[in-house]
Amino acid sequence: CWILTLFGPLIALFNAIIPDHRAEAFSPPRLAPSGSVDQLVEGLLGGLSHWDAEHFLFVAEHGYLFEHNFAFFPGFPLVLLVGTELMRPLWGLLNLRSCLLISVALLNSLFSALAALALHDLGCLVLHCPRQAFYGALLFCLSPANVFLTAGYSEALFALLTFSAMGQLERGQCWTSGLFFALATGVRSNGLVNIGFLVHSQCQDFFSSLMVQNALRQLLKLMGSVFLSVFTLGLPFALFQYYAYTQFCLPGSAHRIPQPLLQLAIDQGYRTAEGNKPPWCSWELPLIYSYIQDVYWNVGFLRYYELKQVPNFLLASPMAILVAWATWTYVTTHPWLFLTLGMQRSKNKKTLEKPEPGFLSPRVFVYLVHAAALLLFGSLCMHVQVLTRFLCSSSPVVYWFSAHLLLDQEPLLRSLETVPPAGDPPPGQKVPRNSIMGLLYNWKTCSLVTRCILGYFVTYWLLGLLLHCNWLPWT
Repeated sequence: CWILTLFGPLIALFNAIIPDHRAEAFSPPRLAPSGSVDQLVEGLLGGLSHWDAEHFLFVAEHGYLFEHNFAFFPGFPLVLLVGTELMRPLWGLLNLRSCLLISVALLNSLFSALAALALHDLGCLVLHCPRQAFYGALLFCLSPANVFLTAGYSEALFALLTFSAMGQLERGQCWTSGLFFALATGVRSNGLVNIGFLVHSQCQDFFSSLMVQNALRQLLKLMGSVFLSVFTLGLPFALFQYYAYTQFCLPGSAHRIPQPLLQLAIDQGYRTAEGNKPPWCSWELPLIYSYIQDVYWNVGFLRYYELKQVPNFLLASPMAILVAWATWTYVTTHPWLFLTLGMQRSKNKKTLEKPEPGFLSPRVFVYLVHAAALLLFGSLCMHVQVLTRFLCSSSPVVYWFSAHLLLDQEPLLRSLETVPPAGDPPPGQKVPRNSIMGLLYNWKTCSLVTRCILGYFVTYWLLGLLLHCNWLPWT
């Protein structure tokens, strides 16, 4: 918890002492008058509003006025507005933007802490290894994408909803899980991929009951469940696309745009709903999201594979290597699972009755496939530098496999755990209550694997602090 609470003050400190880089990024003019308290809030928390965070804050303050704003889903801006409503007694002292910045700082800190708890709960349910579950949650607090879990991004809320939905599904609460997954889809578009968890669970139920119940009835039940899952998780996305269609493609639906923002649109070439109809309105399936990703962000299959993007590939390579390593380790341990798509967990009855605890448990299969699919899609079709926060906020495998490696490869971790609170530590070693911090304290005696994992997590944690809050490029 202290790591999460420390992050915000450090961002404020680095934002104050390091001059901002002049980045060509979305930076709309401030319309509301700014008092001395507002300037103080901006000075302390302004580092949380850079890059994509500016889009989320703009949507929360003004709505979807520009076409490219529709790349950012409404779930997180709506939550920020709820946060500002809770600050109603301060409205006379602060303008709306200041209230939104305070909401970002408080809510994302809360969401990150709750996401860590949800990840720990999920780990206990799936891994049946409390130590790995605990260390996975600790590593989430040191996530390489931690700056995006604290700044005005939707990653923290998405991680909370996704991990909570996975936990409910593991408990057999399909309806509650579907609700959380649907809410996650309203926060980020990659929430649509989570349909696979519901479908896989339903297919497992189908095959397990196939031998004892009527096959046709079970097949119809499966088809109905799959349709309902796709409909439930796809509904937020479809409603958001329809809202964009009403704004840009139907006459008389557009919001009035304040003159300073209208001038910004003219100067920067932003499309508004008051102009000509955009070309996507005439598509058979008018999806503004795919149009924006194509035209504004140049997102597409292998489009990012250019020589000038090599630094971004290097930036994403540690996360790609970590997930690829996890996939290879799991596949070579459980080839039978992949041949049967996880429907039949083992040919060995003893293994089926008493599955191996930890990351190599057969229950991890669907989470591993999910992480591998995100890695493949992110590497081939996205801006690859986004891969770090893309996976860190979506997949528990990043943290479970890292915890697995630490427990498997680090003898010092076992020795630190066996030292009683009042006992004497090994010579030359410090023993804090948190074993992960113990590894950092005793860095020189750690194994190479431990140094690589913790070095990656801590380095990206610090670089995110230094670079992002000063408009410098980061993941």
